[in-house]
Amino acid sequence: MSGGSDDSTRKPATRLVRGGRRREWTGPVVNPPVWRASTHLYESDQARREAGKSNTDGQFFYGRRGAPTQWALAEALTAIEPGAHGTVLYPSGVAAIAGCMLAVLKPGDRLLMADNAYDPSRSMATGLLKRMGIETAFFDPRDIDAYRALFADPVRAVWLECPGSLTFEICDVPQLAAIAREHGAVSLIDSTWASPLGFAALEHGCDIVMMSLSKHVGGHSDLMMGSASAGKRWYTALRRTAQELGQVVSPDDAALAARGLRTMGVRLEAQTRSALAIAEWLEAQPQVARVLCPMLPSDPGHALWKRDFTGGCGLFGLVLASEDRAAAARVVDALELFGIGYSWGGYESLALATAPQDYRAVMSAPDLAGPAIRLSIGLEDTADLIADLAQGLARMEQTP
Repeated sequence: MSGGSDDSTRKPATRLVRGGRRREWTGPVVNPPVWRASTHLYESDQARREAGKSNTDGQFFYGRRGAPTQWALAEALTAIEPGAHGTVLYPSGVAAIAGCMLAVLKPGDRLLMADNAYDPSRSMATGLLKRMGIETAFFDPRDIDAYRALFADPVRAVWLECPGSLTFEICDVPQLAAIAREHGAVSLIDSTWASPLGFAALEHGCDIVMMSLSKHVGGHSDLMMGSASAGKRWYTALRRTAQELGQVVSPDDAALAARGLRTMGVRLEAQTRSALAIAEWLEAQPQVARVLCPMLPSDPGHALWKRDFTGGCGLFGLVLASEDRAAAARVVDALELFGIGYSWGGYESLALATAPQDYRAVMSAPDLAGPAIRLSIGLEDTADLIADLAQGLARMEQTP
């Protein structure tokens, strides 16, 4: 049994099952054991010195560089990310965002960030990076001409997210990445929504692809972790920066993430199918002004989604037909099968009242001004979820 590059020609579902399961890491069992270790021991001082010469996964050195549990997960993630040379693991998705930015940017650099990026990404740009002397300009990723004009001044990197956080706009990632490359800029993307199974970010022109493994990969709402994958040049930079920052993930969490990874494909298929059925139902409801879901043919970004994506997921949004911002909270509070909480991508359904307009600097859309809800569709029965949403929407206009 081997995994990784030997399986590079096989289909994604096969790579999900086989990735990272090297015989030297698993022995006679199916899964890599959990190696809890800070100290790695050597047969001799010469062996210790030789180990220090090779900074690669698979080489025992010290606990911060991981052991088979972490190496197996990283290799499995690399195996499903077309174009990746390697993957770096981080203790959270936000740590992965920081790791990516700090591997690329230095004081005096200029960053372009899509205005619909995840709020912690925005906060990092306006907080940590600003304190480091790095300038950030936000842009509408749908406005190619305005984006191109921003390169009149030097740009070091571009941060993308597709679909956009909360509002789920689809942008032309290949074109945006190509323009960045023309101007010598590095393109980075948060591709947690689709995962490599739904969008091959590196093959579509991006230099670095980041994911929150807390979502689809973990799949069970019981771990925090992030990752970044890249070709050889940027993988080397990511790895070096992560090690300089002392970033390391728990072997127990790595084992949970690896277990979740094996079933991610079938979970995504089921959740995507259910989410699309629910989104179509919501479109027909009088209490709903708009459904924010690129998988719907009616969505403005559907053509781009269909061109570039091979899959979706269970996360989408909706805007209520109401001028009362509190209406979203009333609907969410009335739901019985949807938990109220952050994160998404687990086996359980979640609902969250949102205010996208509070997290935008340059993008605006009058039809998104109403109270909004983000739904993460889990593995419950689709009909049961629709029935729950129906009774929740019925309470939209009720006063407390």
